[in-house]
Amino acid sequence: MSDPTRFVLVHTSHAGNVGAAARAMKVMGFSELVLVRPRLADVASRDEALAMASGASDVLAAARVVDTLAQALEGCTHACATAMTPRDFGPPTHAPRPYLQELARQVPRLALVFGPERTGLANADVYRCHACLSIPTDPAYGSLNLAQAVQLLAYEWRQALGGYPVLPRTAPAAAADLGAVQATLAHWEQALVKIGFLNPAAPKKLMPRLQQLLLRARLSPQEVDILRGVARAVDEASAPSPSPSRSPSPARRRGHESGGAKPPPR
Repeated sequence: MSDPTRFVLVHTSHAGNVGAAARAMKVMGFSELVLVRPRLADVASRDEALAMASGASDVLAAARVVDTLAQALEGCTHACATAMTPRDFGPPTHAPRPYLQELARQVPRLALVFGPERTGLANADVYRCHACLSIPTDPAYGSLNLAQAVQLLAYEWRQALGGYPVLPRTAPAAAADLGAVQATLAHWEQALVKIGFLNPAAPKKLMPRLQQLLLRARLSPQEVDILRGVARAVDEASAPSPSPSRSPSPARRRGHESGGAKPPPR
């Protein structure tokens, strides 16, 4: 099935925003971009757009430029305007998530329409749409960059369509054998007694608490090895230093060297 979604940018001023919007689309698996009378006719091929696209240059290369919003909406079955400013007249306003989740059941040929950076969509453009989507923001400050708005709606629509799985970067760690965990605990008990942290005559609940800590941590074999190594280092650091061997005094040593003769009397 072809991509059922079209992103429409109306009267866009900045080439960087077009490139960033293309990038926002591509990471969510969308590719159809239509530009309605942008300020720069060659906006999609400008260096700033290509730089901000960061690998989504194919979306820019395939972007269409048209003169009117009516042309941009041809072939779509449902259109959603994006706007923050309340209007006295026009289509109903919805938060994106619940509305798009309901809309995804119909799998329409959807157009998401975004207005100019400075002014937003004109009323006449909003009137052409079935609904107005308003991203819930702090009422005291609701200013979103164009590409940020594209990213948010692209994400919400992708999630409504089913989303993408999160791929683990590393394989799940294997759990250590319980026998190895108990041996680690015993090793730590020995080390703690040696450094005076644990009184074997009054251990209280220190070791059961440490046991629960180790079980909650779900140690891997490598982590068990690390903890055993720490306990081993504690053992070695707390071992008494060997007594230095007693060497003969210089006078005695001289006596041995001279065959044991006594020094002459003074």
